[in-house]
Amino acid sequence: MSDQADNRAPYAQIAAHYAELITSGALQPGSLLPSIKSIAKEWQVSTATVEKALAKLRNEGLVRGIHGIGTEVLDRPAPMSSGAQRQDRGRRTGSSWGSGERSDSHQAAVVSAPRDVAQALNIKPGSDVIRRRRVYRDRHGIVAHSTSWIPARYEKLIPQLAKGERLTGGTSLQLIAAATGRPITHRIDTASARVLTPEDAELLELDPVKPPAEPVVVMTAKFVDSDGEVVEYGVDLGGPGRTWRTESEVTA
Repeated sequence: MSDQADNRAPYAQIAAHYAELITSGALQPGSLLPSIKSIAKEWQVSTATVEKALAKLRNEGLVRGIHGIGTEVLDRPAPMSSGAQRQDRGRRTGSSWGSGERSDSHQAAVVSAPRDVAQALNIKPGSDVIRRRRVYRDRHGIVAHSTSWIPARYEKLIPQLAKGERLTGGTSLQLIAAATGRPITHRIDTASARVLTPEDAELLELDPVKPPAEPVVVMTAKFVDSDGEVVEYGVDLGGPGRTWRTESEVTA
């Protein structure tokens, strides 16, 4: 956990606190949140601030208000997050995991670059490339299967990139930036939906013979350093039933 100061508005801090309790399973579906007055007293804020926090949780689909009863926790899978969002989260909080998430099934290997990957990384198809894979899960199951494609030239600088273990000392992007002295300056994100292929189904631990018919969310992100080099191409395949959600402040 990061020891950085939380500079978010009080209502956002309250909403994040209860979102964590809900998505981690500490607050079970059907249970009620404390009353508005109780939360206001605990956090030493106004009831209007608490109401704003609860409105945020309702907008996120985590709770619902029941007249005369209170605020009930709903049971639904949390949205998937993209590699770009995990990068933002890691920089902000020190952890790339979302609330209640964990990762496992870490794999890494040097393989031949498929055509789409080669195009994204600006290398020749069939060139050596590092492929890192892991699965993000929460209590509902697989959030996303994530693959990072990294040019093989970085293996000499950072040997652990090609080892099938969770990275130490930072994310792949942080390690590359530190080793090259070139910061990551921008990224290019895409979002789309596609019907599962048998290979997709295997990655999501589903039956490849009869994969679910509904499309899944696919997120990609290209990360570019200060020299204009694409240092990583990430592909996140969302689990069935997962949506993609983003949020930003709107000012008049």
